[in-house]
Amino acid sequence: MSVTVSELDRFEASRPRLEAIAYRLLGSASEAEDAVQEAFLRWQAADRDLVEVPEAWLTKVLTNLCLNQLTSARTRRETYVGQWLPEPLLAGDPMLGPADTVEQRESVSLAVLTLMERLSPVERGVYVLREAFAYSHREIGEILDLTEAASQQIFHRAKKHLAAGRTRAEIDEAAARRIVEEFLAAATSGRTEPLVRLLTEDATSVGDGGGKVPARAKPFEGAIAVAKFIWGLFKPGEAKRNLLGGPADVYATTANGDPAVVVVVEGRVFAVMCLEVTAEGIVAIRNQVNPDKLGRAARRWAAAEHEAPLLRAW
Repeated sequence: MSVTVSELDRFEASRPRLEAIAYRLLGSASEAEDAVQEAFLRWQAADRDLVEVPEAWLTKVLTNLCLNQLTSARTRRETYVGQWLPEPLLAGDPMLGPADTVEQRESVSLAVLTLMERLSPVERGVYVLREAFAYSHREIGEILDLTEAASQQIFHRAKKHLAAGRTRAEIDEAAARRIVEEFLAAATSGRTEPLVRLLTEDATSVGDGGGKVPARAKPFEGAIAVAKFIWGLFKPGEAKRNLLGGPADVYATTANGDPAVVVVVEGRVFAVMCLEVTAEGIVAIRNQVNPDKLGRAARRWAAAEHEAPLLRAW
């Protein structure tokens, strides 16, 4: 069935919310975009005269598409090369979704997106719809074909699974820039001690190269190990320049609400390094260098204006 202009407009008005739901469910911007497109195709093929509330119908279809995809994604991630990290989204990306409450901001952080890999698809669906989008348990039950009581039980179980995560510091854009500046100054100081002072004792560093860009298979653990790795990472060298294809401009921004370092080579985003910060210091560094997971960030970066880079490295 063809879609009328008004129906198309209604779908497009729902797209930002649908993409934000899909991203939180999948941890991948590219997969979220594909899921929303598939929901549109199903909307296009449906008898829309029978759809009383299009937004509810689209949410149900999209959510179940994502949960089905999560089941197959788990199998793929078992054979993923190296560490798997969510795809970072840069500041201002509408796919980040609502950010009015602490819970909404937490639900899109890389820390929580990573922890959500522990959840079953249904647990993840209930948690995202409730915590990030404030759906009632009755509404969630209708979306996922659950009873209201079952939705409540699953939500509490999901929150318990995620309780091991630390509370992130609430950081505005100016504070994030100061943290990145201090981090880069320490990383390029030629000594590990300034980095150790910024890190918590149990800090970790993990990189996702997806088998396409070199990244260590296991995380670095502990402040000293992480500091040595970061110091070595920012130490100039011909091998790094060859890998990058030339010198890189290094910028400060935020990604998923965390302070972030963006490495840009000839206008192309090569890496996004996100710093998870608590009151005690930097507790985790997540470095995304898999080019398959930087497409959306690269497009948005290229379309925006930026301040001068903080440094030129390598």
